[in-house]
This record gives sequence, structure tokens and C-alpha cells, in this order.
Amino acid sequence: MLENIRLSFQGIWSHKMRSFLTMLGIIIGIAAIIAIVSTIQGTNEQIKQNLIGSGTNAVKIQLYNGNYTMDLTYEQLPESIPVISQEVKDQILALDEVASATLYHERNEYEAIFYLNSTLTGARLIGADQDYMDVFGYRLFKGRGFSDSDYRLFRKVCLLDETAAKSLFQNENPVGQTIEIKREPFTVIGIIGLSESFQPTIETMEDYYTYMNTESAGIVLIPEVDWPILYRYDEPQYVGVRAVSTDDMTQAGKKTADILNANAGLATDDEIKSDTSDAEAMDGALGSSSQIRYKNEDLLEQAKQLQSLSNATNQMLIWIASISLLVGGIGVMNIMLVSVTERTREIGLKKAIGAKKSRILGQFLTEAAVLTSLGGVLGVILGLILARVIATLNGTLSAISMPAIIISVVFSMVIGIVFGLLPSIKAANLNPIEALRYE
Repeated sequence: MLENIRLSFQGIWSHKMRSFLTMLGIIIGIAAIIAIVSTIQGTNEQIKQNLIGSGTNAVKIQLYNGNYTMDLTYEQLPESIPVISQEVKDQILALDEVASATLYHERNEYEAIFYLNSTLTGARLIGADQDYMDVFGYRLFKGRGFSDSDYRLFRKVCLLDETAAKSLFQNENPVGQTIEIKREPFTVIGIIGLSESFQPTIETMEDYYTYMNTESAGIVLIPEVDWPILYRYDEPQYVGVRAVSTDDMTQAGKKTADILNANAGLATDDEIKSDTSDAEAMDGALGSSSQIRYKNEDLLEQAKQLQSLSNATNQMLIWIASISLLVGGIGVMNIMLVSVTERTREIGLKKAIGAKKSRILGQFLTEAAVLTSLGGVLGVILGLILARVIATLNGTLSAISMPAIIISVVFSMVIGIVFGLLPSIKAANLNPIEALRYE
């Protein structure tokens, strides 16, 4: 085998231009496939990053009424929904997929937060516990954070993010100043921001509406014990969990929602789907889709849905690129037939001194496999370069797919064996007498 490989490289080097032109179809086909697969994976990773953000792996769980989130600004408090206890929070923290958890309240406020004549319109007001900043990846930039005594003494203090601070105070230092929230005075004690800032890649208006719909005019945090001063007592909380890894986000959110629903005596998503299917099977009813329950915000599932939209187009591109592999295989078969014709006397001489058919067959099959494998390796290199160039021009990510690289090289070798089989059989079946007399 090693001798056959050595002879193959010797033959390729002896006819460099002819070998390169023979490999060209394989090179182009493999390069196109590698570039397409890398670009697809890079795009999918970009979609995932755009939705998940800076990688805090935070998942939000809140009450839904059917398929829509409950907005307690306008809706009545749901009956029989208990306040989440520390015991329930401990059950959530015990989940293998959960690293930390927070219980909090949230409102989108439009005309409730003031400083002198400035109004913070469209801000998110958060009633946060002491775990909120850790779960959602915030850190303190200026001033101090909430202390135990702030919660114990019900102090009316608040934290602003940089957007809210700039909107209300422009160039003035906010720390120590007093703002009004629903006509209640709160002292600003610190400025916060995300530990890792992230901006999604926006290329189209569709991307803007998909990824930027969560933008707000800023965030204002108050201790969760102060929430009843502004709103109602015993409001159901939101729950935030930070998953151990990005891939655990879906399970962390789903299992947390199941614990909350069980604690509140509510149906889980799976139970509601089962009830809906049974009802539709019996009489076409809508089932229990209007039930109130806790559900998780499944960003990974959203990413998968966005990624699946382009799968059909991507598969078509891969099939089109594969056509050049077929053309390259035909070129290999053609050049191998030429090689057999050129080396007829050599084949006859080998058979005359006792070379078996299997030896001749193996030699030509090895030469075809080496030729296409070399083309496959060059195609992979070119494909990776193309993928990087495309990613740079489009401003997106480029993900290298090791399975695609391995499969491409192996596939190119298989092409060499398949399309080299006919010339190899022809060489192995030559009559040694006639081969020696061939001119």
C-alpha cells in the first residue's frame, strides 16, 4: 500500500498541470460545500448570540394567560397564585441545570419616573431581590448596591442603568440625587450596567424588529420589599434563573416553570397540550389554551425556529455545490483511462513478470484515491478561506465544522475509488501479450 501511495504521488508530480486540472472539480466542489456549511453554522451561531446576548444564560419565567404574557399593569391579580416562597426558590436552586435564581417584579413604565422636569419614558422598573444582578449579569459602575439593611428597613433607594441615568440627569452625577417613582421619592445610590455589553448584528429591518424589540429607555431597580409601596400587595413575582450552560437554558426554564406551576396548582405546558389534543380529538374544542400558568422564555427554541427558516435554501445550495463533485469524479475517471492507455506497456511488463490482477487494480485505485483526496484537502483549505472572506464581508460569524471537513475529505476519497474503479478494472484485465505489443 505504501509503495502504491509513493507511486501515486510520483505520477501526480510528473504530470502537475494535468493532475491539478483533474482535481479542480473536486477542489471547487469541496470548497463550495465547506464555505456554505461554515457560513450556515456561523449564521446560526449569530442568530443564537443575537437572541441570548452577552452569554449570561439567564432565563425569564413569568405568568402567561394562554399564549400571552400577563401584564399586571392592566390585568387583575390572578386568583389563587401564591407569592413564591424561599422553599420554592430552594427547589429551583436544587436543579442540576440552575446555577442561581432570583425572584423579582417588573413593569414597563411610561409616565411614572421623574427627575425635576425630565421624564423617563418607556423604562423598565424592577423590584429586585439581592440575587437579581448576579442572575442577569449586571455589575456596579458607580456608588453602592443594595445592602441587607436596605431590605430590612424598607429604604426607598434605587439603582439606575447608564441609559436611564443619562436620560434623567444628562451630564449630572446621579448618585445621591432623588427621583420620583409614582410620586414617591427614591434616592439614587448607584449606577449599574451589564458585565459584558452586547449588541446584536443588525443587517435588515427584519433583524431590527426581531432582535431590538426588547429595547427600553433604561432600567430602574428598587428593593423588592418596596414594591407594595408603589403597586399592590402579594403580586406574583417573575423568576429569573441562570443556567449552568447555554445548552441547559431550555431545560432550566422548563423545569423551573414546572416547579412554579406545581406550587400554584396550575397545569404545566405538557398537561395543557395533552388536554388540548384530547379536546380537539373529541369535539374540535380549543381545550385549555386560556389557562393561566408559568412559562419560560425559550430563547434557544426561538433561535432554532429562526435557523430553520433558511434550512431548505441552504440544503439546495449544498446539493448544487455537490454537482461539481460529480463533474470532478467524471474528470478523474477520464484522466485515469488516459493514464491506463499511456501505461499499457508498463502494465503488460508487470503482468508478464507475475503481477496479479489485484496488484494492478490496487495501484490504479490508490492513484485515483490519492488524487481526489489531495483535491479534497486543497478544497477544504480553499473553503475555509472563502468562509472567512464571506464572514468578513458580511460582518457575521464563521464557524468551522470539523465533521464537514472530515466528511468532505473522506467523500473525495470515495469519489476517487468509485470513479477510478472502471479504469482500474480495465488495467487489471489487460492481456499481457497484447499490452507488451501496444505501441
